[in-house]
Amino acid sequence: MGSGQVTDWQGTHVTVAGLGVSGLPAAKALHGRGAKVTVVNDGDDARAREQAAELEALGITVRLGDGATLPEGTELVVTAPGWKPDKPLFTAAREAGVEIWGDVELAWRLRGPDAAPWLAVTGTNGKTTTVQMLASILKAAGLRTAAVGNIGVSLLDAVLGEETYDVLAVELSSYQLHWAPSLRAHSAAVLNLAPDHLDWHGSMEAYAADKGRIYEGNRVACVYNLADKATEELVREADVEEGCRAIGFTLGTPGPSQLGVVDGILVDRTFVENRQKNAQELAEVSDVNPPAPHNIANALAAAALARAFGVPATAVRDGLRNFTPDAHRIAHVADVDSVAYIDDSKATNTHAAEASLAAYESIVWIAGGLAKGATFDELVAKSAKRLRGAVLIGRDRALIREALARHAPEVPVVDLDRTDTGAMLAAVQEAQGLARPGDTVLLAPACASMDMFANYNKRGDAFAAAVRELGDGA
Repeated sequence: MGSGQVTDWQGTHVTVAGLGVSGLPAAKALHGRGAKVTVVNDGDDARAREQAAELEALGITVRLGDGATLPEGTELVVTAPGWKPDKPLFTAAREAGVEIWGDVELAWRLRGPDAAPWLAVTGTNGKTTTVQMLASILKAAGLRTAAVGNIGVSLLDAVLGEETYDVLAVELSSYQLHWAPSLRAHSAAVLNLAPDHLDWHGSMEAYAADKGRIYEGNRVACVYNLADKATEELVREADVEEGCRAIGFTLGTPGPSQLGVVDGILVDRTFVENRQKNAQELAEVSDVNPPAPHNIANALAAAALARAFGVPATAVRDGLRNFTPDAHRIAHVADVDSVAYIDDSKATNTHAAEASLAAYESIVWIAGGLAKGATFDELVAKSAKRLRGAVLIGRDRALIREALARHAPEVPVVDLDRTDTGAMLAAVQEAQGLARPGDTVLLAPACASMDMFANYNKRGDAFAAAVRELGDGA
């Protein structure tokens, strides 16, 4: 179907793979444009049947419990981002010469001729926070904007809704980028790269390549992390429009065409006159909430994208000051007996946990859960000098215990042999016993939560409740 915007869908046979957050609006949008839509879905639970009934009432065909077979006559497949590339449906589509798009690709193709440009963000960690910071900065500049994409707000809804925007702050996952071959952002950032979702992508190389798609065709700026050479390499490999600039961000002193930190000030040496000599002050480190190193990096990336869009320095400062991070992201819960209790339940992989651990000097670490195939030796080795103690919970805690034994044998470890939800209160009580005044008790699990909790939010809530119980008894 080419690579441009599609205007005539009348009678086109489209198969939508998967219901949920992306499948439902995709099916409705295509049906509303005259396409002949068939939705296929692996699951056949109560939620799926409810969604199917909603679509069937519009005249859309839905096949539940049968996501493997390509419907006859299919001319295009639009897939939910989480469906793995090796599914039989996709194999059949490729063999039949049928294109496969994700919901992001569909949104890109359906946007109008005067559609708002996209400032796009991806990375293993920090995407949501950076996109929210970016949206806050853009709003402070008086621009009509929204944080959309993998953040939970459908891009289709943003592109096809009645509200008009000047610019969109777009979070994109590696899954979404895999299925978005023609996306061309105004400017984009890859925050960092660490092994994640390798079961889906098949290899680290494939995962990185999908992340790198975000730079393809960028018009103004490719923003990368100077501390993560893999992100710079993705910029080098990208095919961008002539005049597009590579812009690095660093927690150190920036060089020309970089953003960085000087004496507690976030500064820009890119979007200034005579960047060989001059620097523009953007904000103070204290304007970043919280001012942990990895979050300052997020702020610099957001600032770089905003500045690429022409936002003034004052809007960067005001946007960062106005920004409040989502819950469970290095959130201060309370101080009890001069010990700080920090909830970073969102640190569901080793890369995120490493950034969290780097933010504090003396830590009692609460960790564990579902490892998702991760190993912990590098994380423990890098963080060992900061650890006062460790309390381990969850199904795969033995992997962390063994890494601690190898790389931090002097650190006292409490191994909680239970995976019920009440284990969190016990973990916090054990951590209190290990902590000393001035220490930080840090929940940064480096693991997924689903062995004990519905999601990382519930895990963080349990931690906060346990800390409050401590405080009540203090």
